[in-house]
Amino acid sequence: MVISLSEENTVLSEWVREIRDTNIHNDRLRFRKNMERIGEIAAYEISKKMTYETVNVQTPLGEAACNVLAAQPVIATILRAGLPLHQGLLNYFDKADCAFIAAYRKHHRDGSFEIEQHYVTTPPLQGKTLIIADPMLATGASLILALKTITENEKPSHIHIVTAIACTVGIEQLLKHFPHITIWAAAIDDELTAKSYIVPGLGDAGDLAFGSKTQA
Repeated sequence: MVISLSEENTVLSEWVREIRDTNIHNDRLRFRKNMERIGEIAAYEISKKMTYETVNVQTPLGEAACNVLAAQPVIATILRAGLPLHQGLLNYFDKADCAFIAAYRKHHRDGSFEIEQHYVTTPPLQGKTLIIADPMLATGASLILALKTITENEKPSHIHIVTAIACTVGIEQLLKHFPHITIWAAAIDDELTAKSYIVPGLGDAGDLAFGSKTQA
């Protein structure tokens, strides 16, 4: 299932405009904050799909029946670009355990690349809701590798992917390998460049959030 959070006009559209806009890309604080806000909106929408139970709470004047999450999700992110989006999810699911995956594109001289994945740490995932933050869903290669790795021995009850900008190519590839997941995208674009960057996209989310990098 694919859900575009931009199908309705909301304040989310303003944040998407700002993360795309080259005129304000030098404002890293605003870029990170807008990514965080997108994560919060996604967390709120995902929370509507989760299971709740009723608990009784003692107030100063009596007892109130309150609905609470029956189980906490696991919030995962692909480092480093996913950290602001991850923080937005964690602001709402503040009792959740977290998982982290370090992956990057290793480019070759001919312009091709492969995904290098050097670090994976997760809490128990069996039977839990897994939410993965990755701001750019381009080819889907890094997410496919990450999901294959962390679900090899334990199976979550459901997987949600949260992304700021998704490309239809990456969505198709991801659903081909994991047909039962739910993808939440703030915006969906249709084109990839020859180097697999999303058009119009927004550029490199990691660089915009944290600065440019050198890579051996």
